[in-house]
Amino acid sequence: MHDESPDQPPRPDRPADRRRRFAEEARSERPDLALLCLLVGAEADPSVDEATMDAAQIELDRLAGMLPYGLVGPRAWAAALTELLGARCDFRGSPADYQRLESSLLHEVLRRRRGLPILLSVVWIEVARRAGAPVYGVALPGHFVVGFGDPPTSTSASSSSSASDEQVLADPFAGGRILTGPDAELLVAGATGAPLDPSMLTPADPLEVVLRILNNIRTWAAARPERSDVALWAVELSLLLPSHPARLRYERAQLLVQRGDFLTGAAEMDAYAEVVAAVDGATADAIRRKARAARAMLN
Repeated sequence: MHDESPDQPPRPDRPADRRRRFAEEARSERPDLALLCLLVGAEADPSVDEATMDAAQIELDRLAGMLPYGLVGPRAWAAALTELLGARCDFRGSPADYQRLESSLLHEVLRRRRGLPILLSVVWIEVARRAGAPVYGVALPGHFVVGFGDPPTSTSASSSSSASDEQVLADPFAGGRILTGPDAELLVAGATGAPLDPSMLTPADPLEVVLRILNNIRTWAAARPERSDVALWAVELSLLLPSHPARLRYERAQLLVQRGDFLTGAAEMDAYAEVVAAVDGATADAIRRKARAARAMLN
């Protein structure tokens, strides 16, 4: 049994405790991005306990303490993070990282110094934030990067020549390569075929970052039917976020049926059909038929 002070949060050693803490943190006034990512990691790896999460936070503090003092301006911050995390510590990614679940888990990314663009960006954001940098995530379609300085506004595009210093983008997946305007345009065009829109350069909310990480995990699991367990917990954590796509309820129902929990899955399908019926009766009827088919699998 753990000896817990009433002033301390419960130790998330049990699945229910971890999920309760995840939900509470997600609904707090200022969600802790690093903690939420570590709780995702604890869901994936039951050996991740409070000590593991504390060690990860301490490592982020240690890295922040290695940054030089007196940095001024977004370019200086971006260059310092590139030198520290990209060059000295060798945080970066490769195509092979997309095939590993560990690439989406913060404690593993800190250990391996390899990961997906969004998890490497979380490391950058958390290290830079601790050092006082004006930093935030930028959720470019298909490739998450980090921004320093003032994000663009509807009026900044026509401002003076100093506007180029208002926002500096860095790509942690490429070791911190500083992105020019054409670089960002190429990233977006490669992912979507569409031009870069200024709205894509706005700061990503921490909960948006966590949802995107969970989406990546669901995509990883979808390509591996034998890992429906991973898909299920990723969906269930997504449903604990204050804002999430309603269709995730149907996805959870399908996963439950896939994993043999036919009655619970069918009940979830019926509940989702009630929501859908208000806008799309035909789709609602199709979902109810799937619910009946799931129940029939018990016969």
